[in-house]
Amino acid sequence: MSRRYFGTDGIRGPVGETPITPEFVLKLGWAAGRVLRGNGGEHRKILIGKDTRVSGYMLESALEAGLSAAGVDIRLLGPMPTPAIAYLTRSSRARAGIVISASHNAFHDNGIKFFSSDGTKLPDNVEQAIEAAMDEPLVTVAADQLGKAKRYVDAPGRYVEFCKSSFPNKRSLEGMTIVVDCAHGAAYQVAPLVFSELGARVIAIGAEPDGFNINHECGSTHPKLLQKTVVETGADLGIALDGDGDRVIMVDNNGQIIDGDQLLYIIAMQRLADNSLEGGIVGTLMSNLGLEQACAENGIPFERAAVGDRYVISLLRQKGWHIGGESSGHIICLDKTTTGDGIVAALQVLTAVVETGKPLSELKAGMRRYPQVMVNVRTQQRFNVDESQQVKNAVREVETELNQRGRVLLRASGTEPVIRVMVEGEDATEVARLSQQLADTVRVASEG
Repeated sequence: MSRRYFGTDGIRGPVGETPITPEFVLKLGWAAGRVLRGNGGEHRKILIGKDTRVSGYMLESALEAGLSAAGVDIRLLGPMPTPAIAYLTRSSRARAGIVISASHNAFHDNGIKFFSSDGTKLPDNVEQAIEAAMDEPLVTVAADQLGKAKRYVDAPGRYVEFCKSSFPNKRSLEGMTIVVDCAHGAAYQVAPLVFSELGARVIAIGAEPDGFNINHECGSTHPKLLQKTVVETGADLGIALDGDGDRVIMVDNNGQIIDGDQLLYIIAMQRLADNSLEGGIVGTLMSNLGLEQACAENGIPFERAAVGDRYVISLLRQKGWHIGGESSGHIICLDKTTTGDGIVAALQVLTAVVETGKPLSELKAGMRRYPQVMVNVRTQQRFNVDESQQVKNAVREVETELNQRGRVLLRASGTEPVIRVMVEGEDATEVARLSQQLADTVRVASEG
């Protein structure tokens, strides 16, 4: 059964356009409440958290009304990181958690995503049941069965303590100066607290949300401000989260970016050193070849999943492993939490810094990062690159020129008519030339 509304990470789009409208979200809240409540007569509670977009107020109210109409109690968390909602859903024994966020997108987008009672993403069959309920008429439960709403005023404190618990008890961050870029997003309150309560001197930037500036020239997708601030203040390192706090990238004391692949390498090497690495590492099709090679050199198994944290988590569970992620900074540590968590991931990297006494610039040195270029080719229609002999021939030519010193990956976007052309190799100039050459071939083939 195909899904009409749910993508790989919930429902997302421009505010005011279906499905991100008050009418749709009201019905979605009712449908979700009806499905998640089940057949039991007792009230079930569902948590709602959001990021700092101005549209969050509107969508929160719509969800609250729909859930109440379905006879479900609501617990409002206010602005909180996505992984905080996952944790609080699990710890408070809620039926589900709902996050209102468009992650790293600009303020004019928003989205709705769900967590199950155990803090994981909803199974496909539950999402399909919610979509099916959307086709039914909205029927409000009897007045004495309506859901009630309450606010969890201590939600930030609970999550701060949870994050701190993922850092070694006998260690602290005393003596360190850390710049924390909160992307004017959901982590603007809790992230600086976590690192300062562990002893660091924290310089917070991107921590003044106004409803419109989320992810604007800051955060994990725009790290130049963080790089500049780390160098100017002489900080030991910098941490950049995205708008909903589930991604992280870091910056070393020289102002150099450390992406998700390098962070995975640092975490894995620390766990290998203290004998706590269970199995291997899961990356994605986009993970840098240098990560795969560094794992092989250190005897660490490495597997690639499809792009998306949902697929990384699925393969981790299948393998019984704990650590995985994406180069974008979605880092999953299943022995610490159930989903990607930027703060928790940063604390695992800081564990390596504290335990080894080495700066990030030295810890990342064991992994060579290959130059990687991706070109997005917009097509007039859906285009299947696997069926084009012209594209196949071009890929073979590029692979021959790379001579096993790199990789080629062509991937269709799941949300728009775009083919992503990625080339990776030893020489940055060669990679840029080959990626553009291949992208031009894809463009011509898609038009023919």
